[in-house]
Amino acid sequence: MNDCIFCKIIKGEIPSHRIYEDEDTYAFLDIAEDAIGHTLVIPKFHCENVLDCPPETLDKVMRTVQKIAKHYIDNCGYDGVNILNCNNESAHQSVYHLHFHIIPRKNGDGMWWWAKEPKKEMNLREICEKLKII
Repeated sequence: MNDCIFCKIIKGEIPSHRIYEDEDTYAFLDIAEDAIGHTLVIPKFHCENVLDCPPETLDKVMRTVQKIAKHYIDNCGYDGVNILNCNNESAHQSVYHLHFHIIPRKNGDGMWWWAKEPKKEMNLREICEKLKII
């Protein structure tokens, strides 16, 4: 993709703070600067999101996500990580190149990375019937 910002980062046309790179994946710090160590992991092969990504590419990306997450916990002094992914506009995907966010966490850091929506009345049995894969 010519206009994809992440493809330009992979090609070196836009600078980034690389955390890790292998033949198939690239990981770098997010420029949002919203959390120390906020890292993005992307495939070097362009796909928009999980929904159109070939399974073998997704597997490679997830292996890199796991490697970095373990490194942050085992070697960098973090207690945990949030791993986030958005798919399509309704889910607030902002860059249409598959990417996973790794947000390193420390106990008591005060950050909240989950929707703070009030509990809704719902029938889980009914919802399950509509959503399950038979």
